[in-house]
Amino acid sequence: MTIRSVLAAGALALSACALPTSAIAEEVFDAPVAARQANESGLQTAIFAGGCFWGIEGVFSHTRGVTSAVSGYHGGSANTATYRQVSSGTTGHAEAVRVTYDPSVVRYDQLLQILFSVGADPTLHNRQGPDRGPQYRAAIVPVTPEQRAVAEAYVEQMDNSGVWDRPIAVAIERYREFYEAEDYHQDFMLHNPDSAYIRRWDAPKLTALRVHFPDLYRERFRTG
Repeated sequence: MTIRSVLAAGALALSACALPTSAIAEEVFDAPVAARQANESGLQTAIFAGGCFWGIEGVFSHTRGVTSAVSGYHGGSANTATYRQVSSGTTGHAEAVRVTYDPSVVRYDQLLQILFSVGADPTLHNRQGPDRGPQYRAAIVPVTPEQRAVAEAYVEQMDNSGVWDRPIAVAIERYREFYEAEDYHQDFMLHNPDSAYIRRWDAPKLTALRVHFPDLYRERFRTG
């Protein structure tokens, strides 16, 4: 995803960093069950950043209780919220995913556990997988006081868990405007399963989700 060429009228992207399907998957972590569980009701919205938004969107699109996962940009201004500009790493945005979910099925703290078990390495600073730059930072963006309280408790818990060999680098960022990414980025994993980048870096995340969170894994990709 570091270098993408949009082909076929912008429907298909390739990555110079993509490796063959036989390459091993990224490490999967046993992120702890949250000690501070979220107390929410009714449909809720959350924003997460964890490197390339294709994979994070794909993971949450296969998570039970998630009704929508949308790729976009968070942390910068409207006039630079385009893929070409964000990819420069100078706009302040992070590639992010806006998740709408039903907390009676999946709680906010469970989404955090999924994110940092199979979606992103929380110890990496401004990078994930083959992608480098501040636009690929791992970040939690609470949109309610309850989410912020849960996120702060969970980051502290991760740091003290002993699961990771390095300090937790994930940031808890103040909510700013979320800008939806271009149409060809939406549901990218569903529409481009044979993309070299998807096969190498993102398909293994779904396998890990199915294996490690069987009760929250949904076989069908939830579009939109």
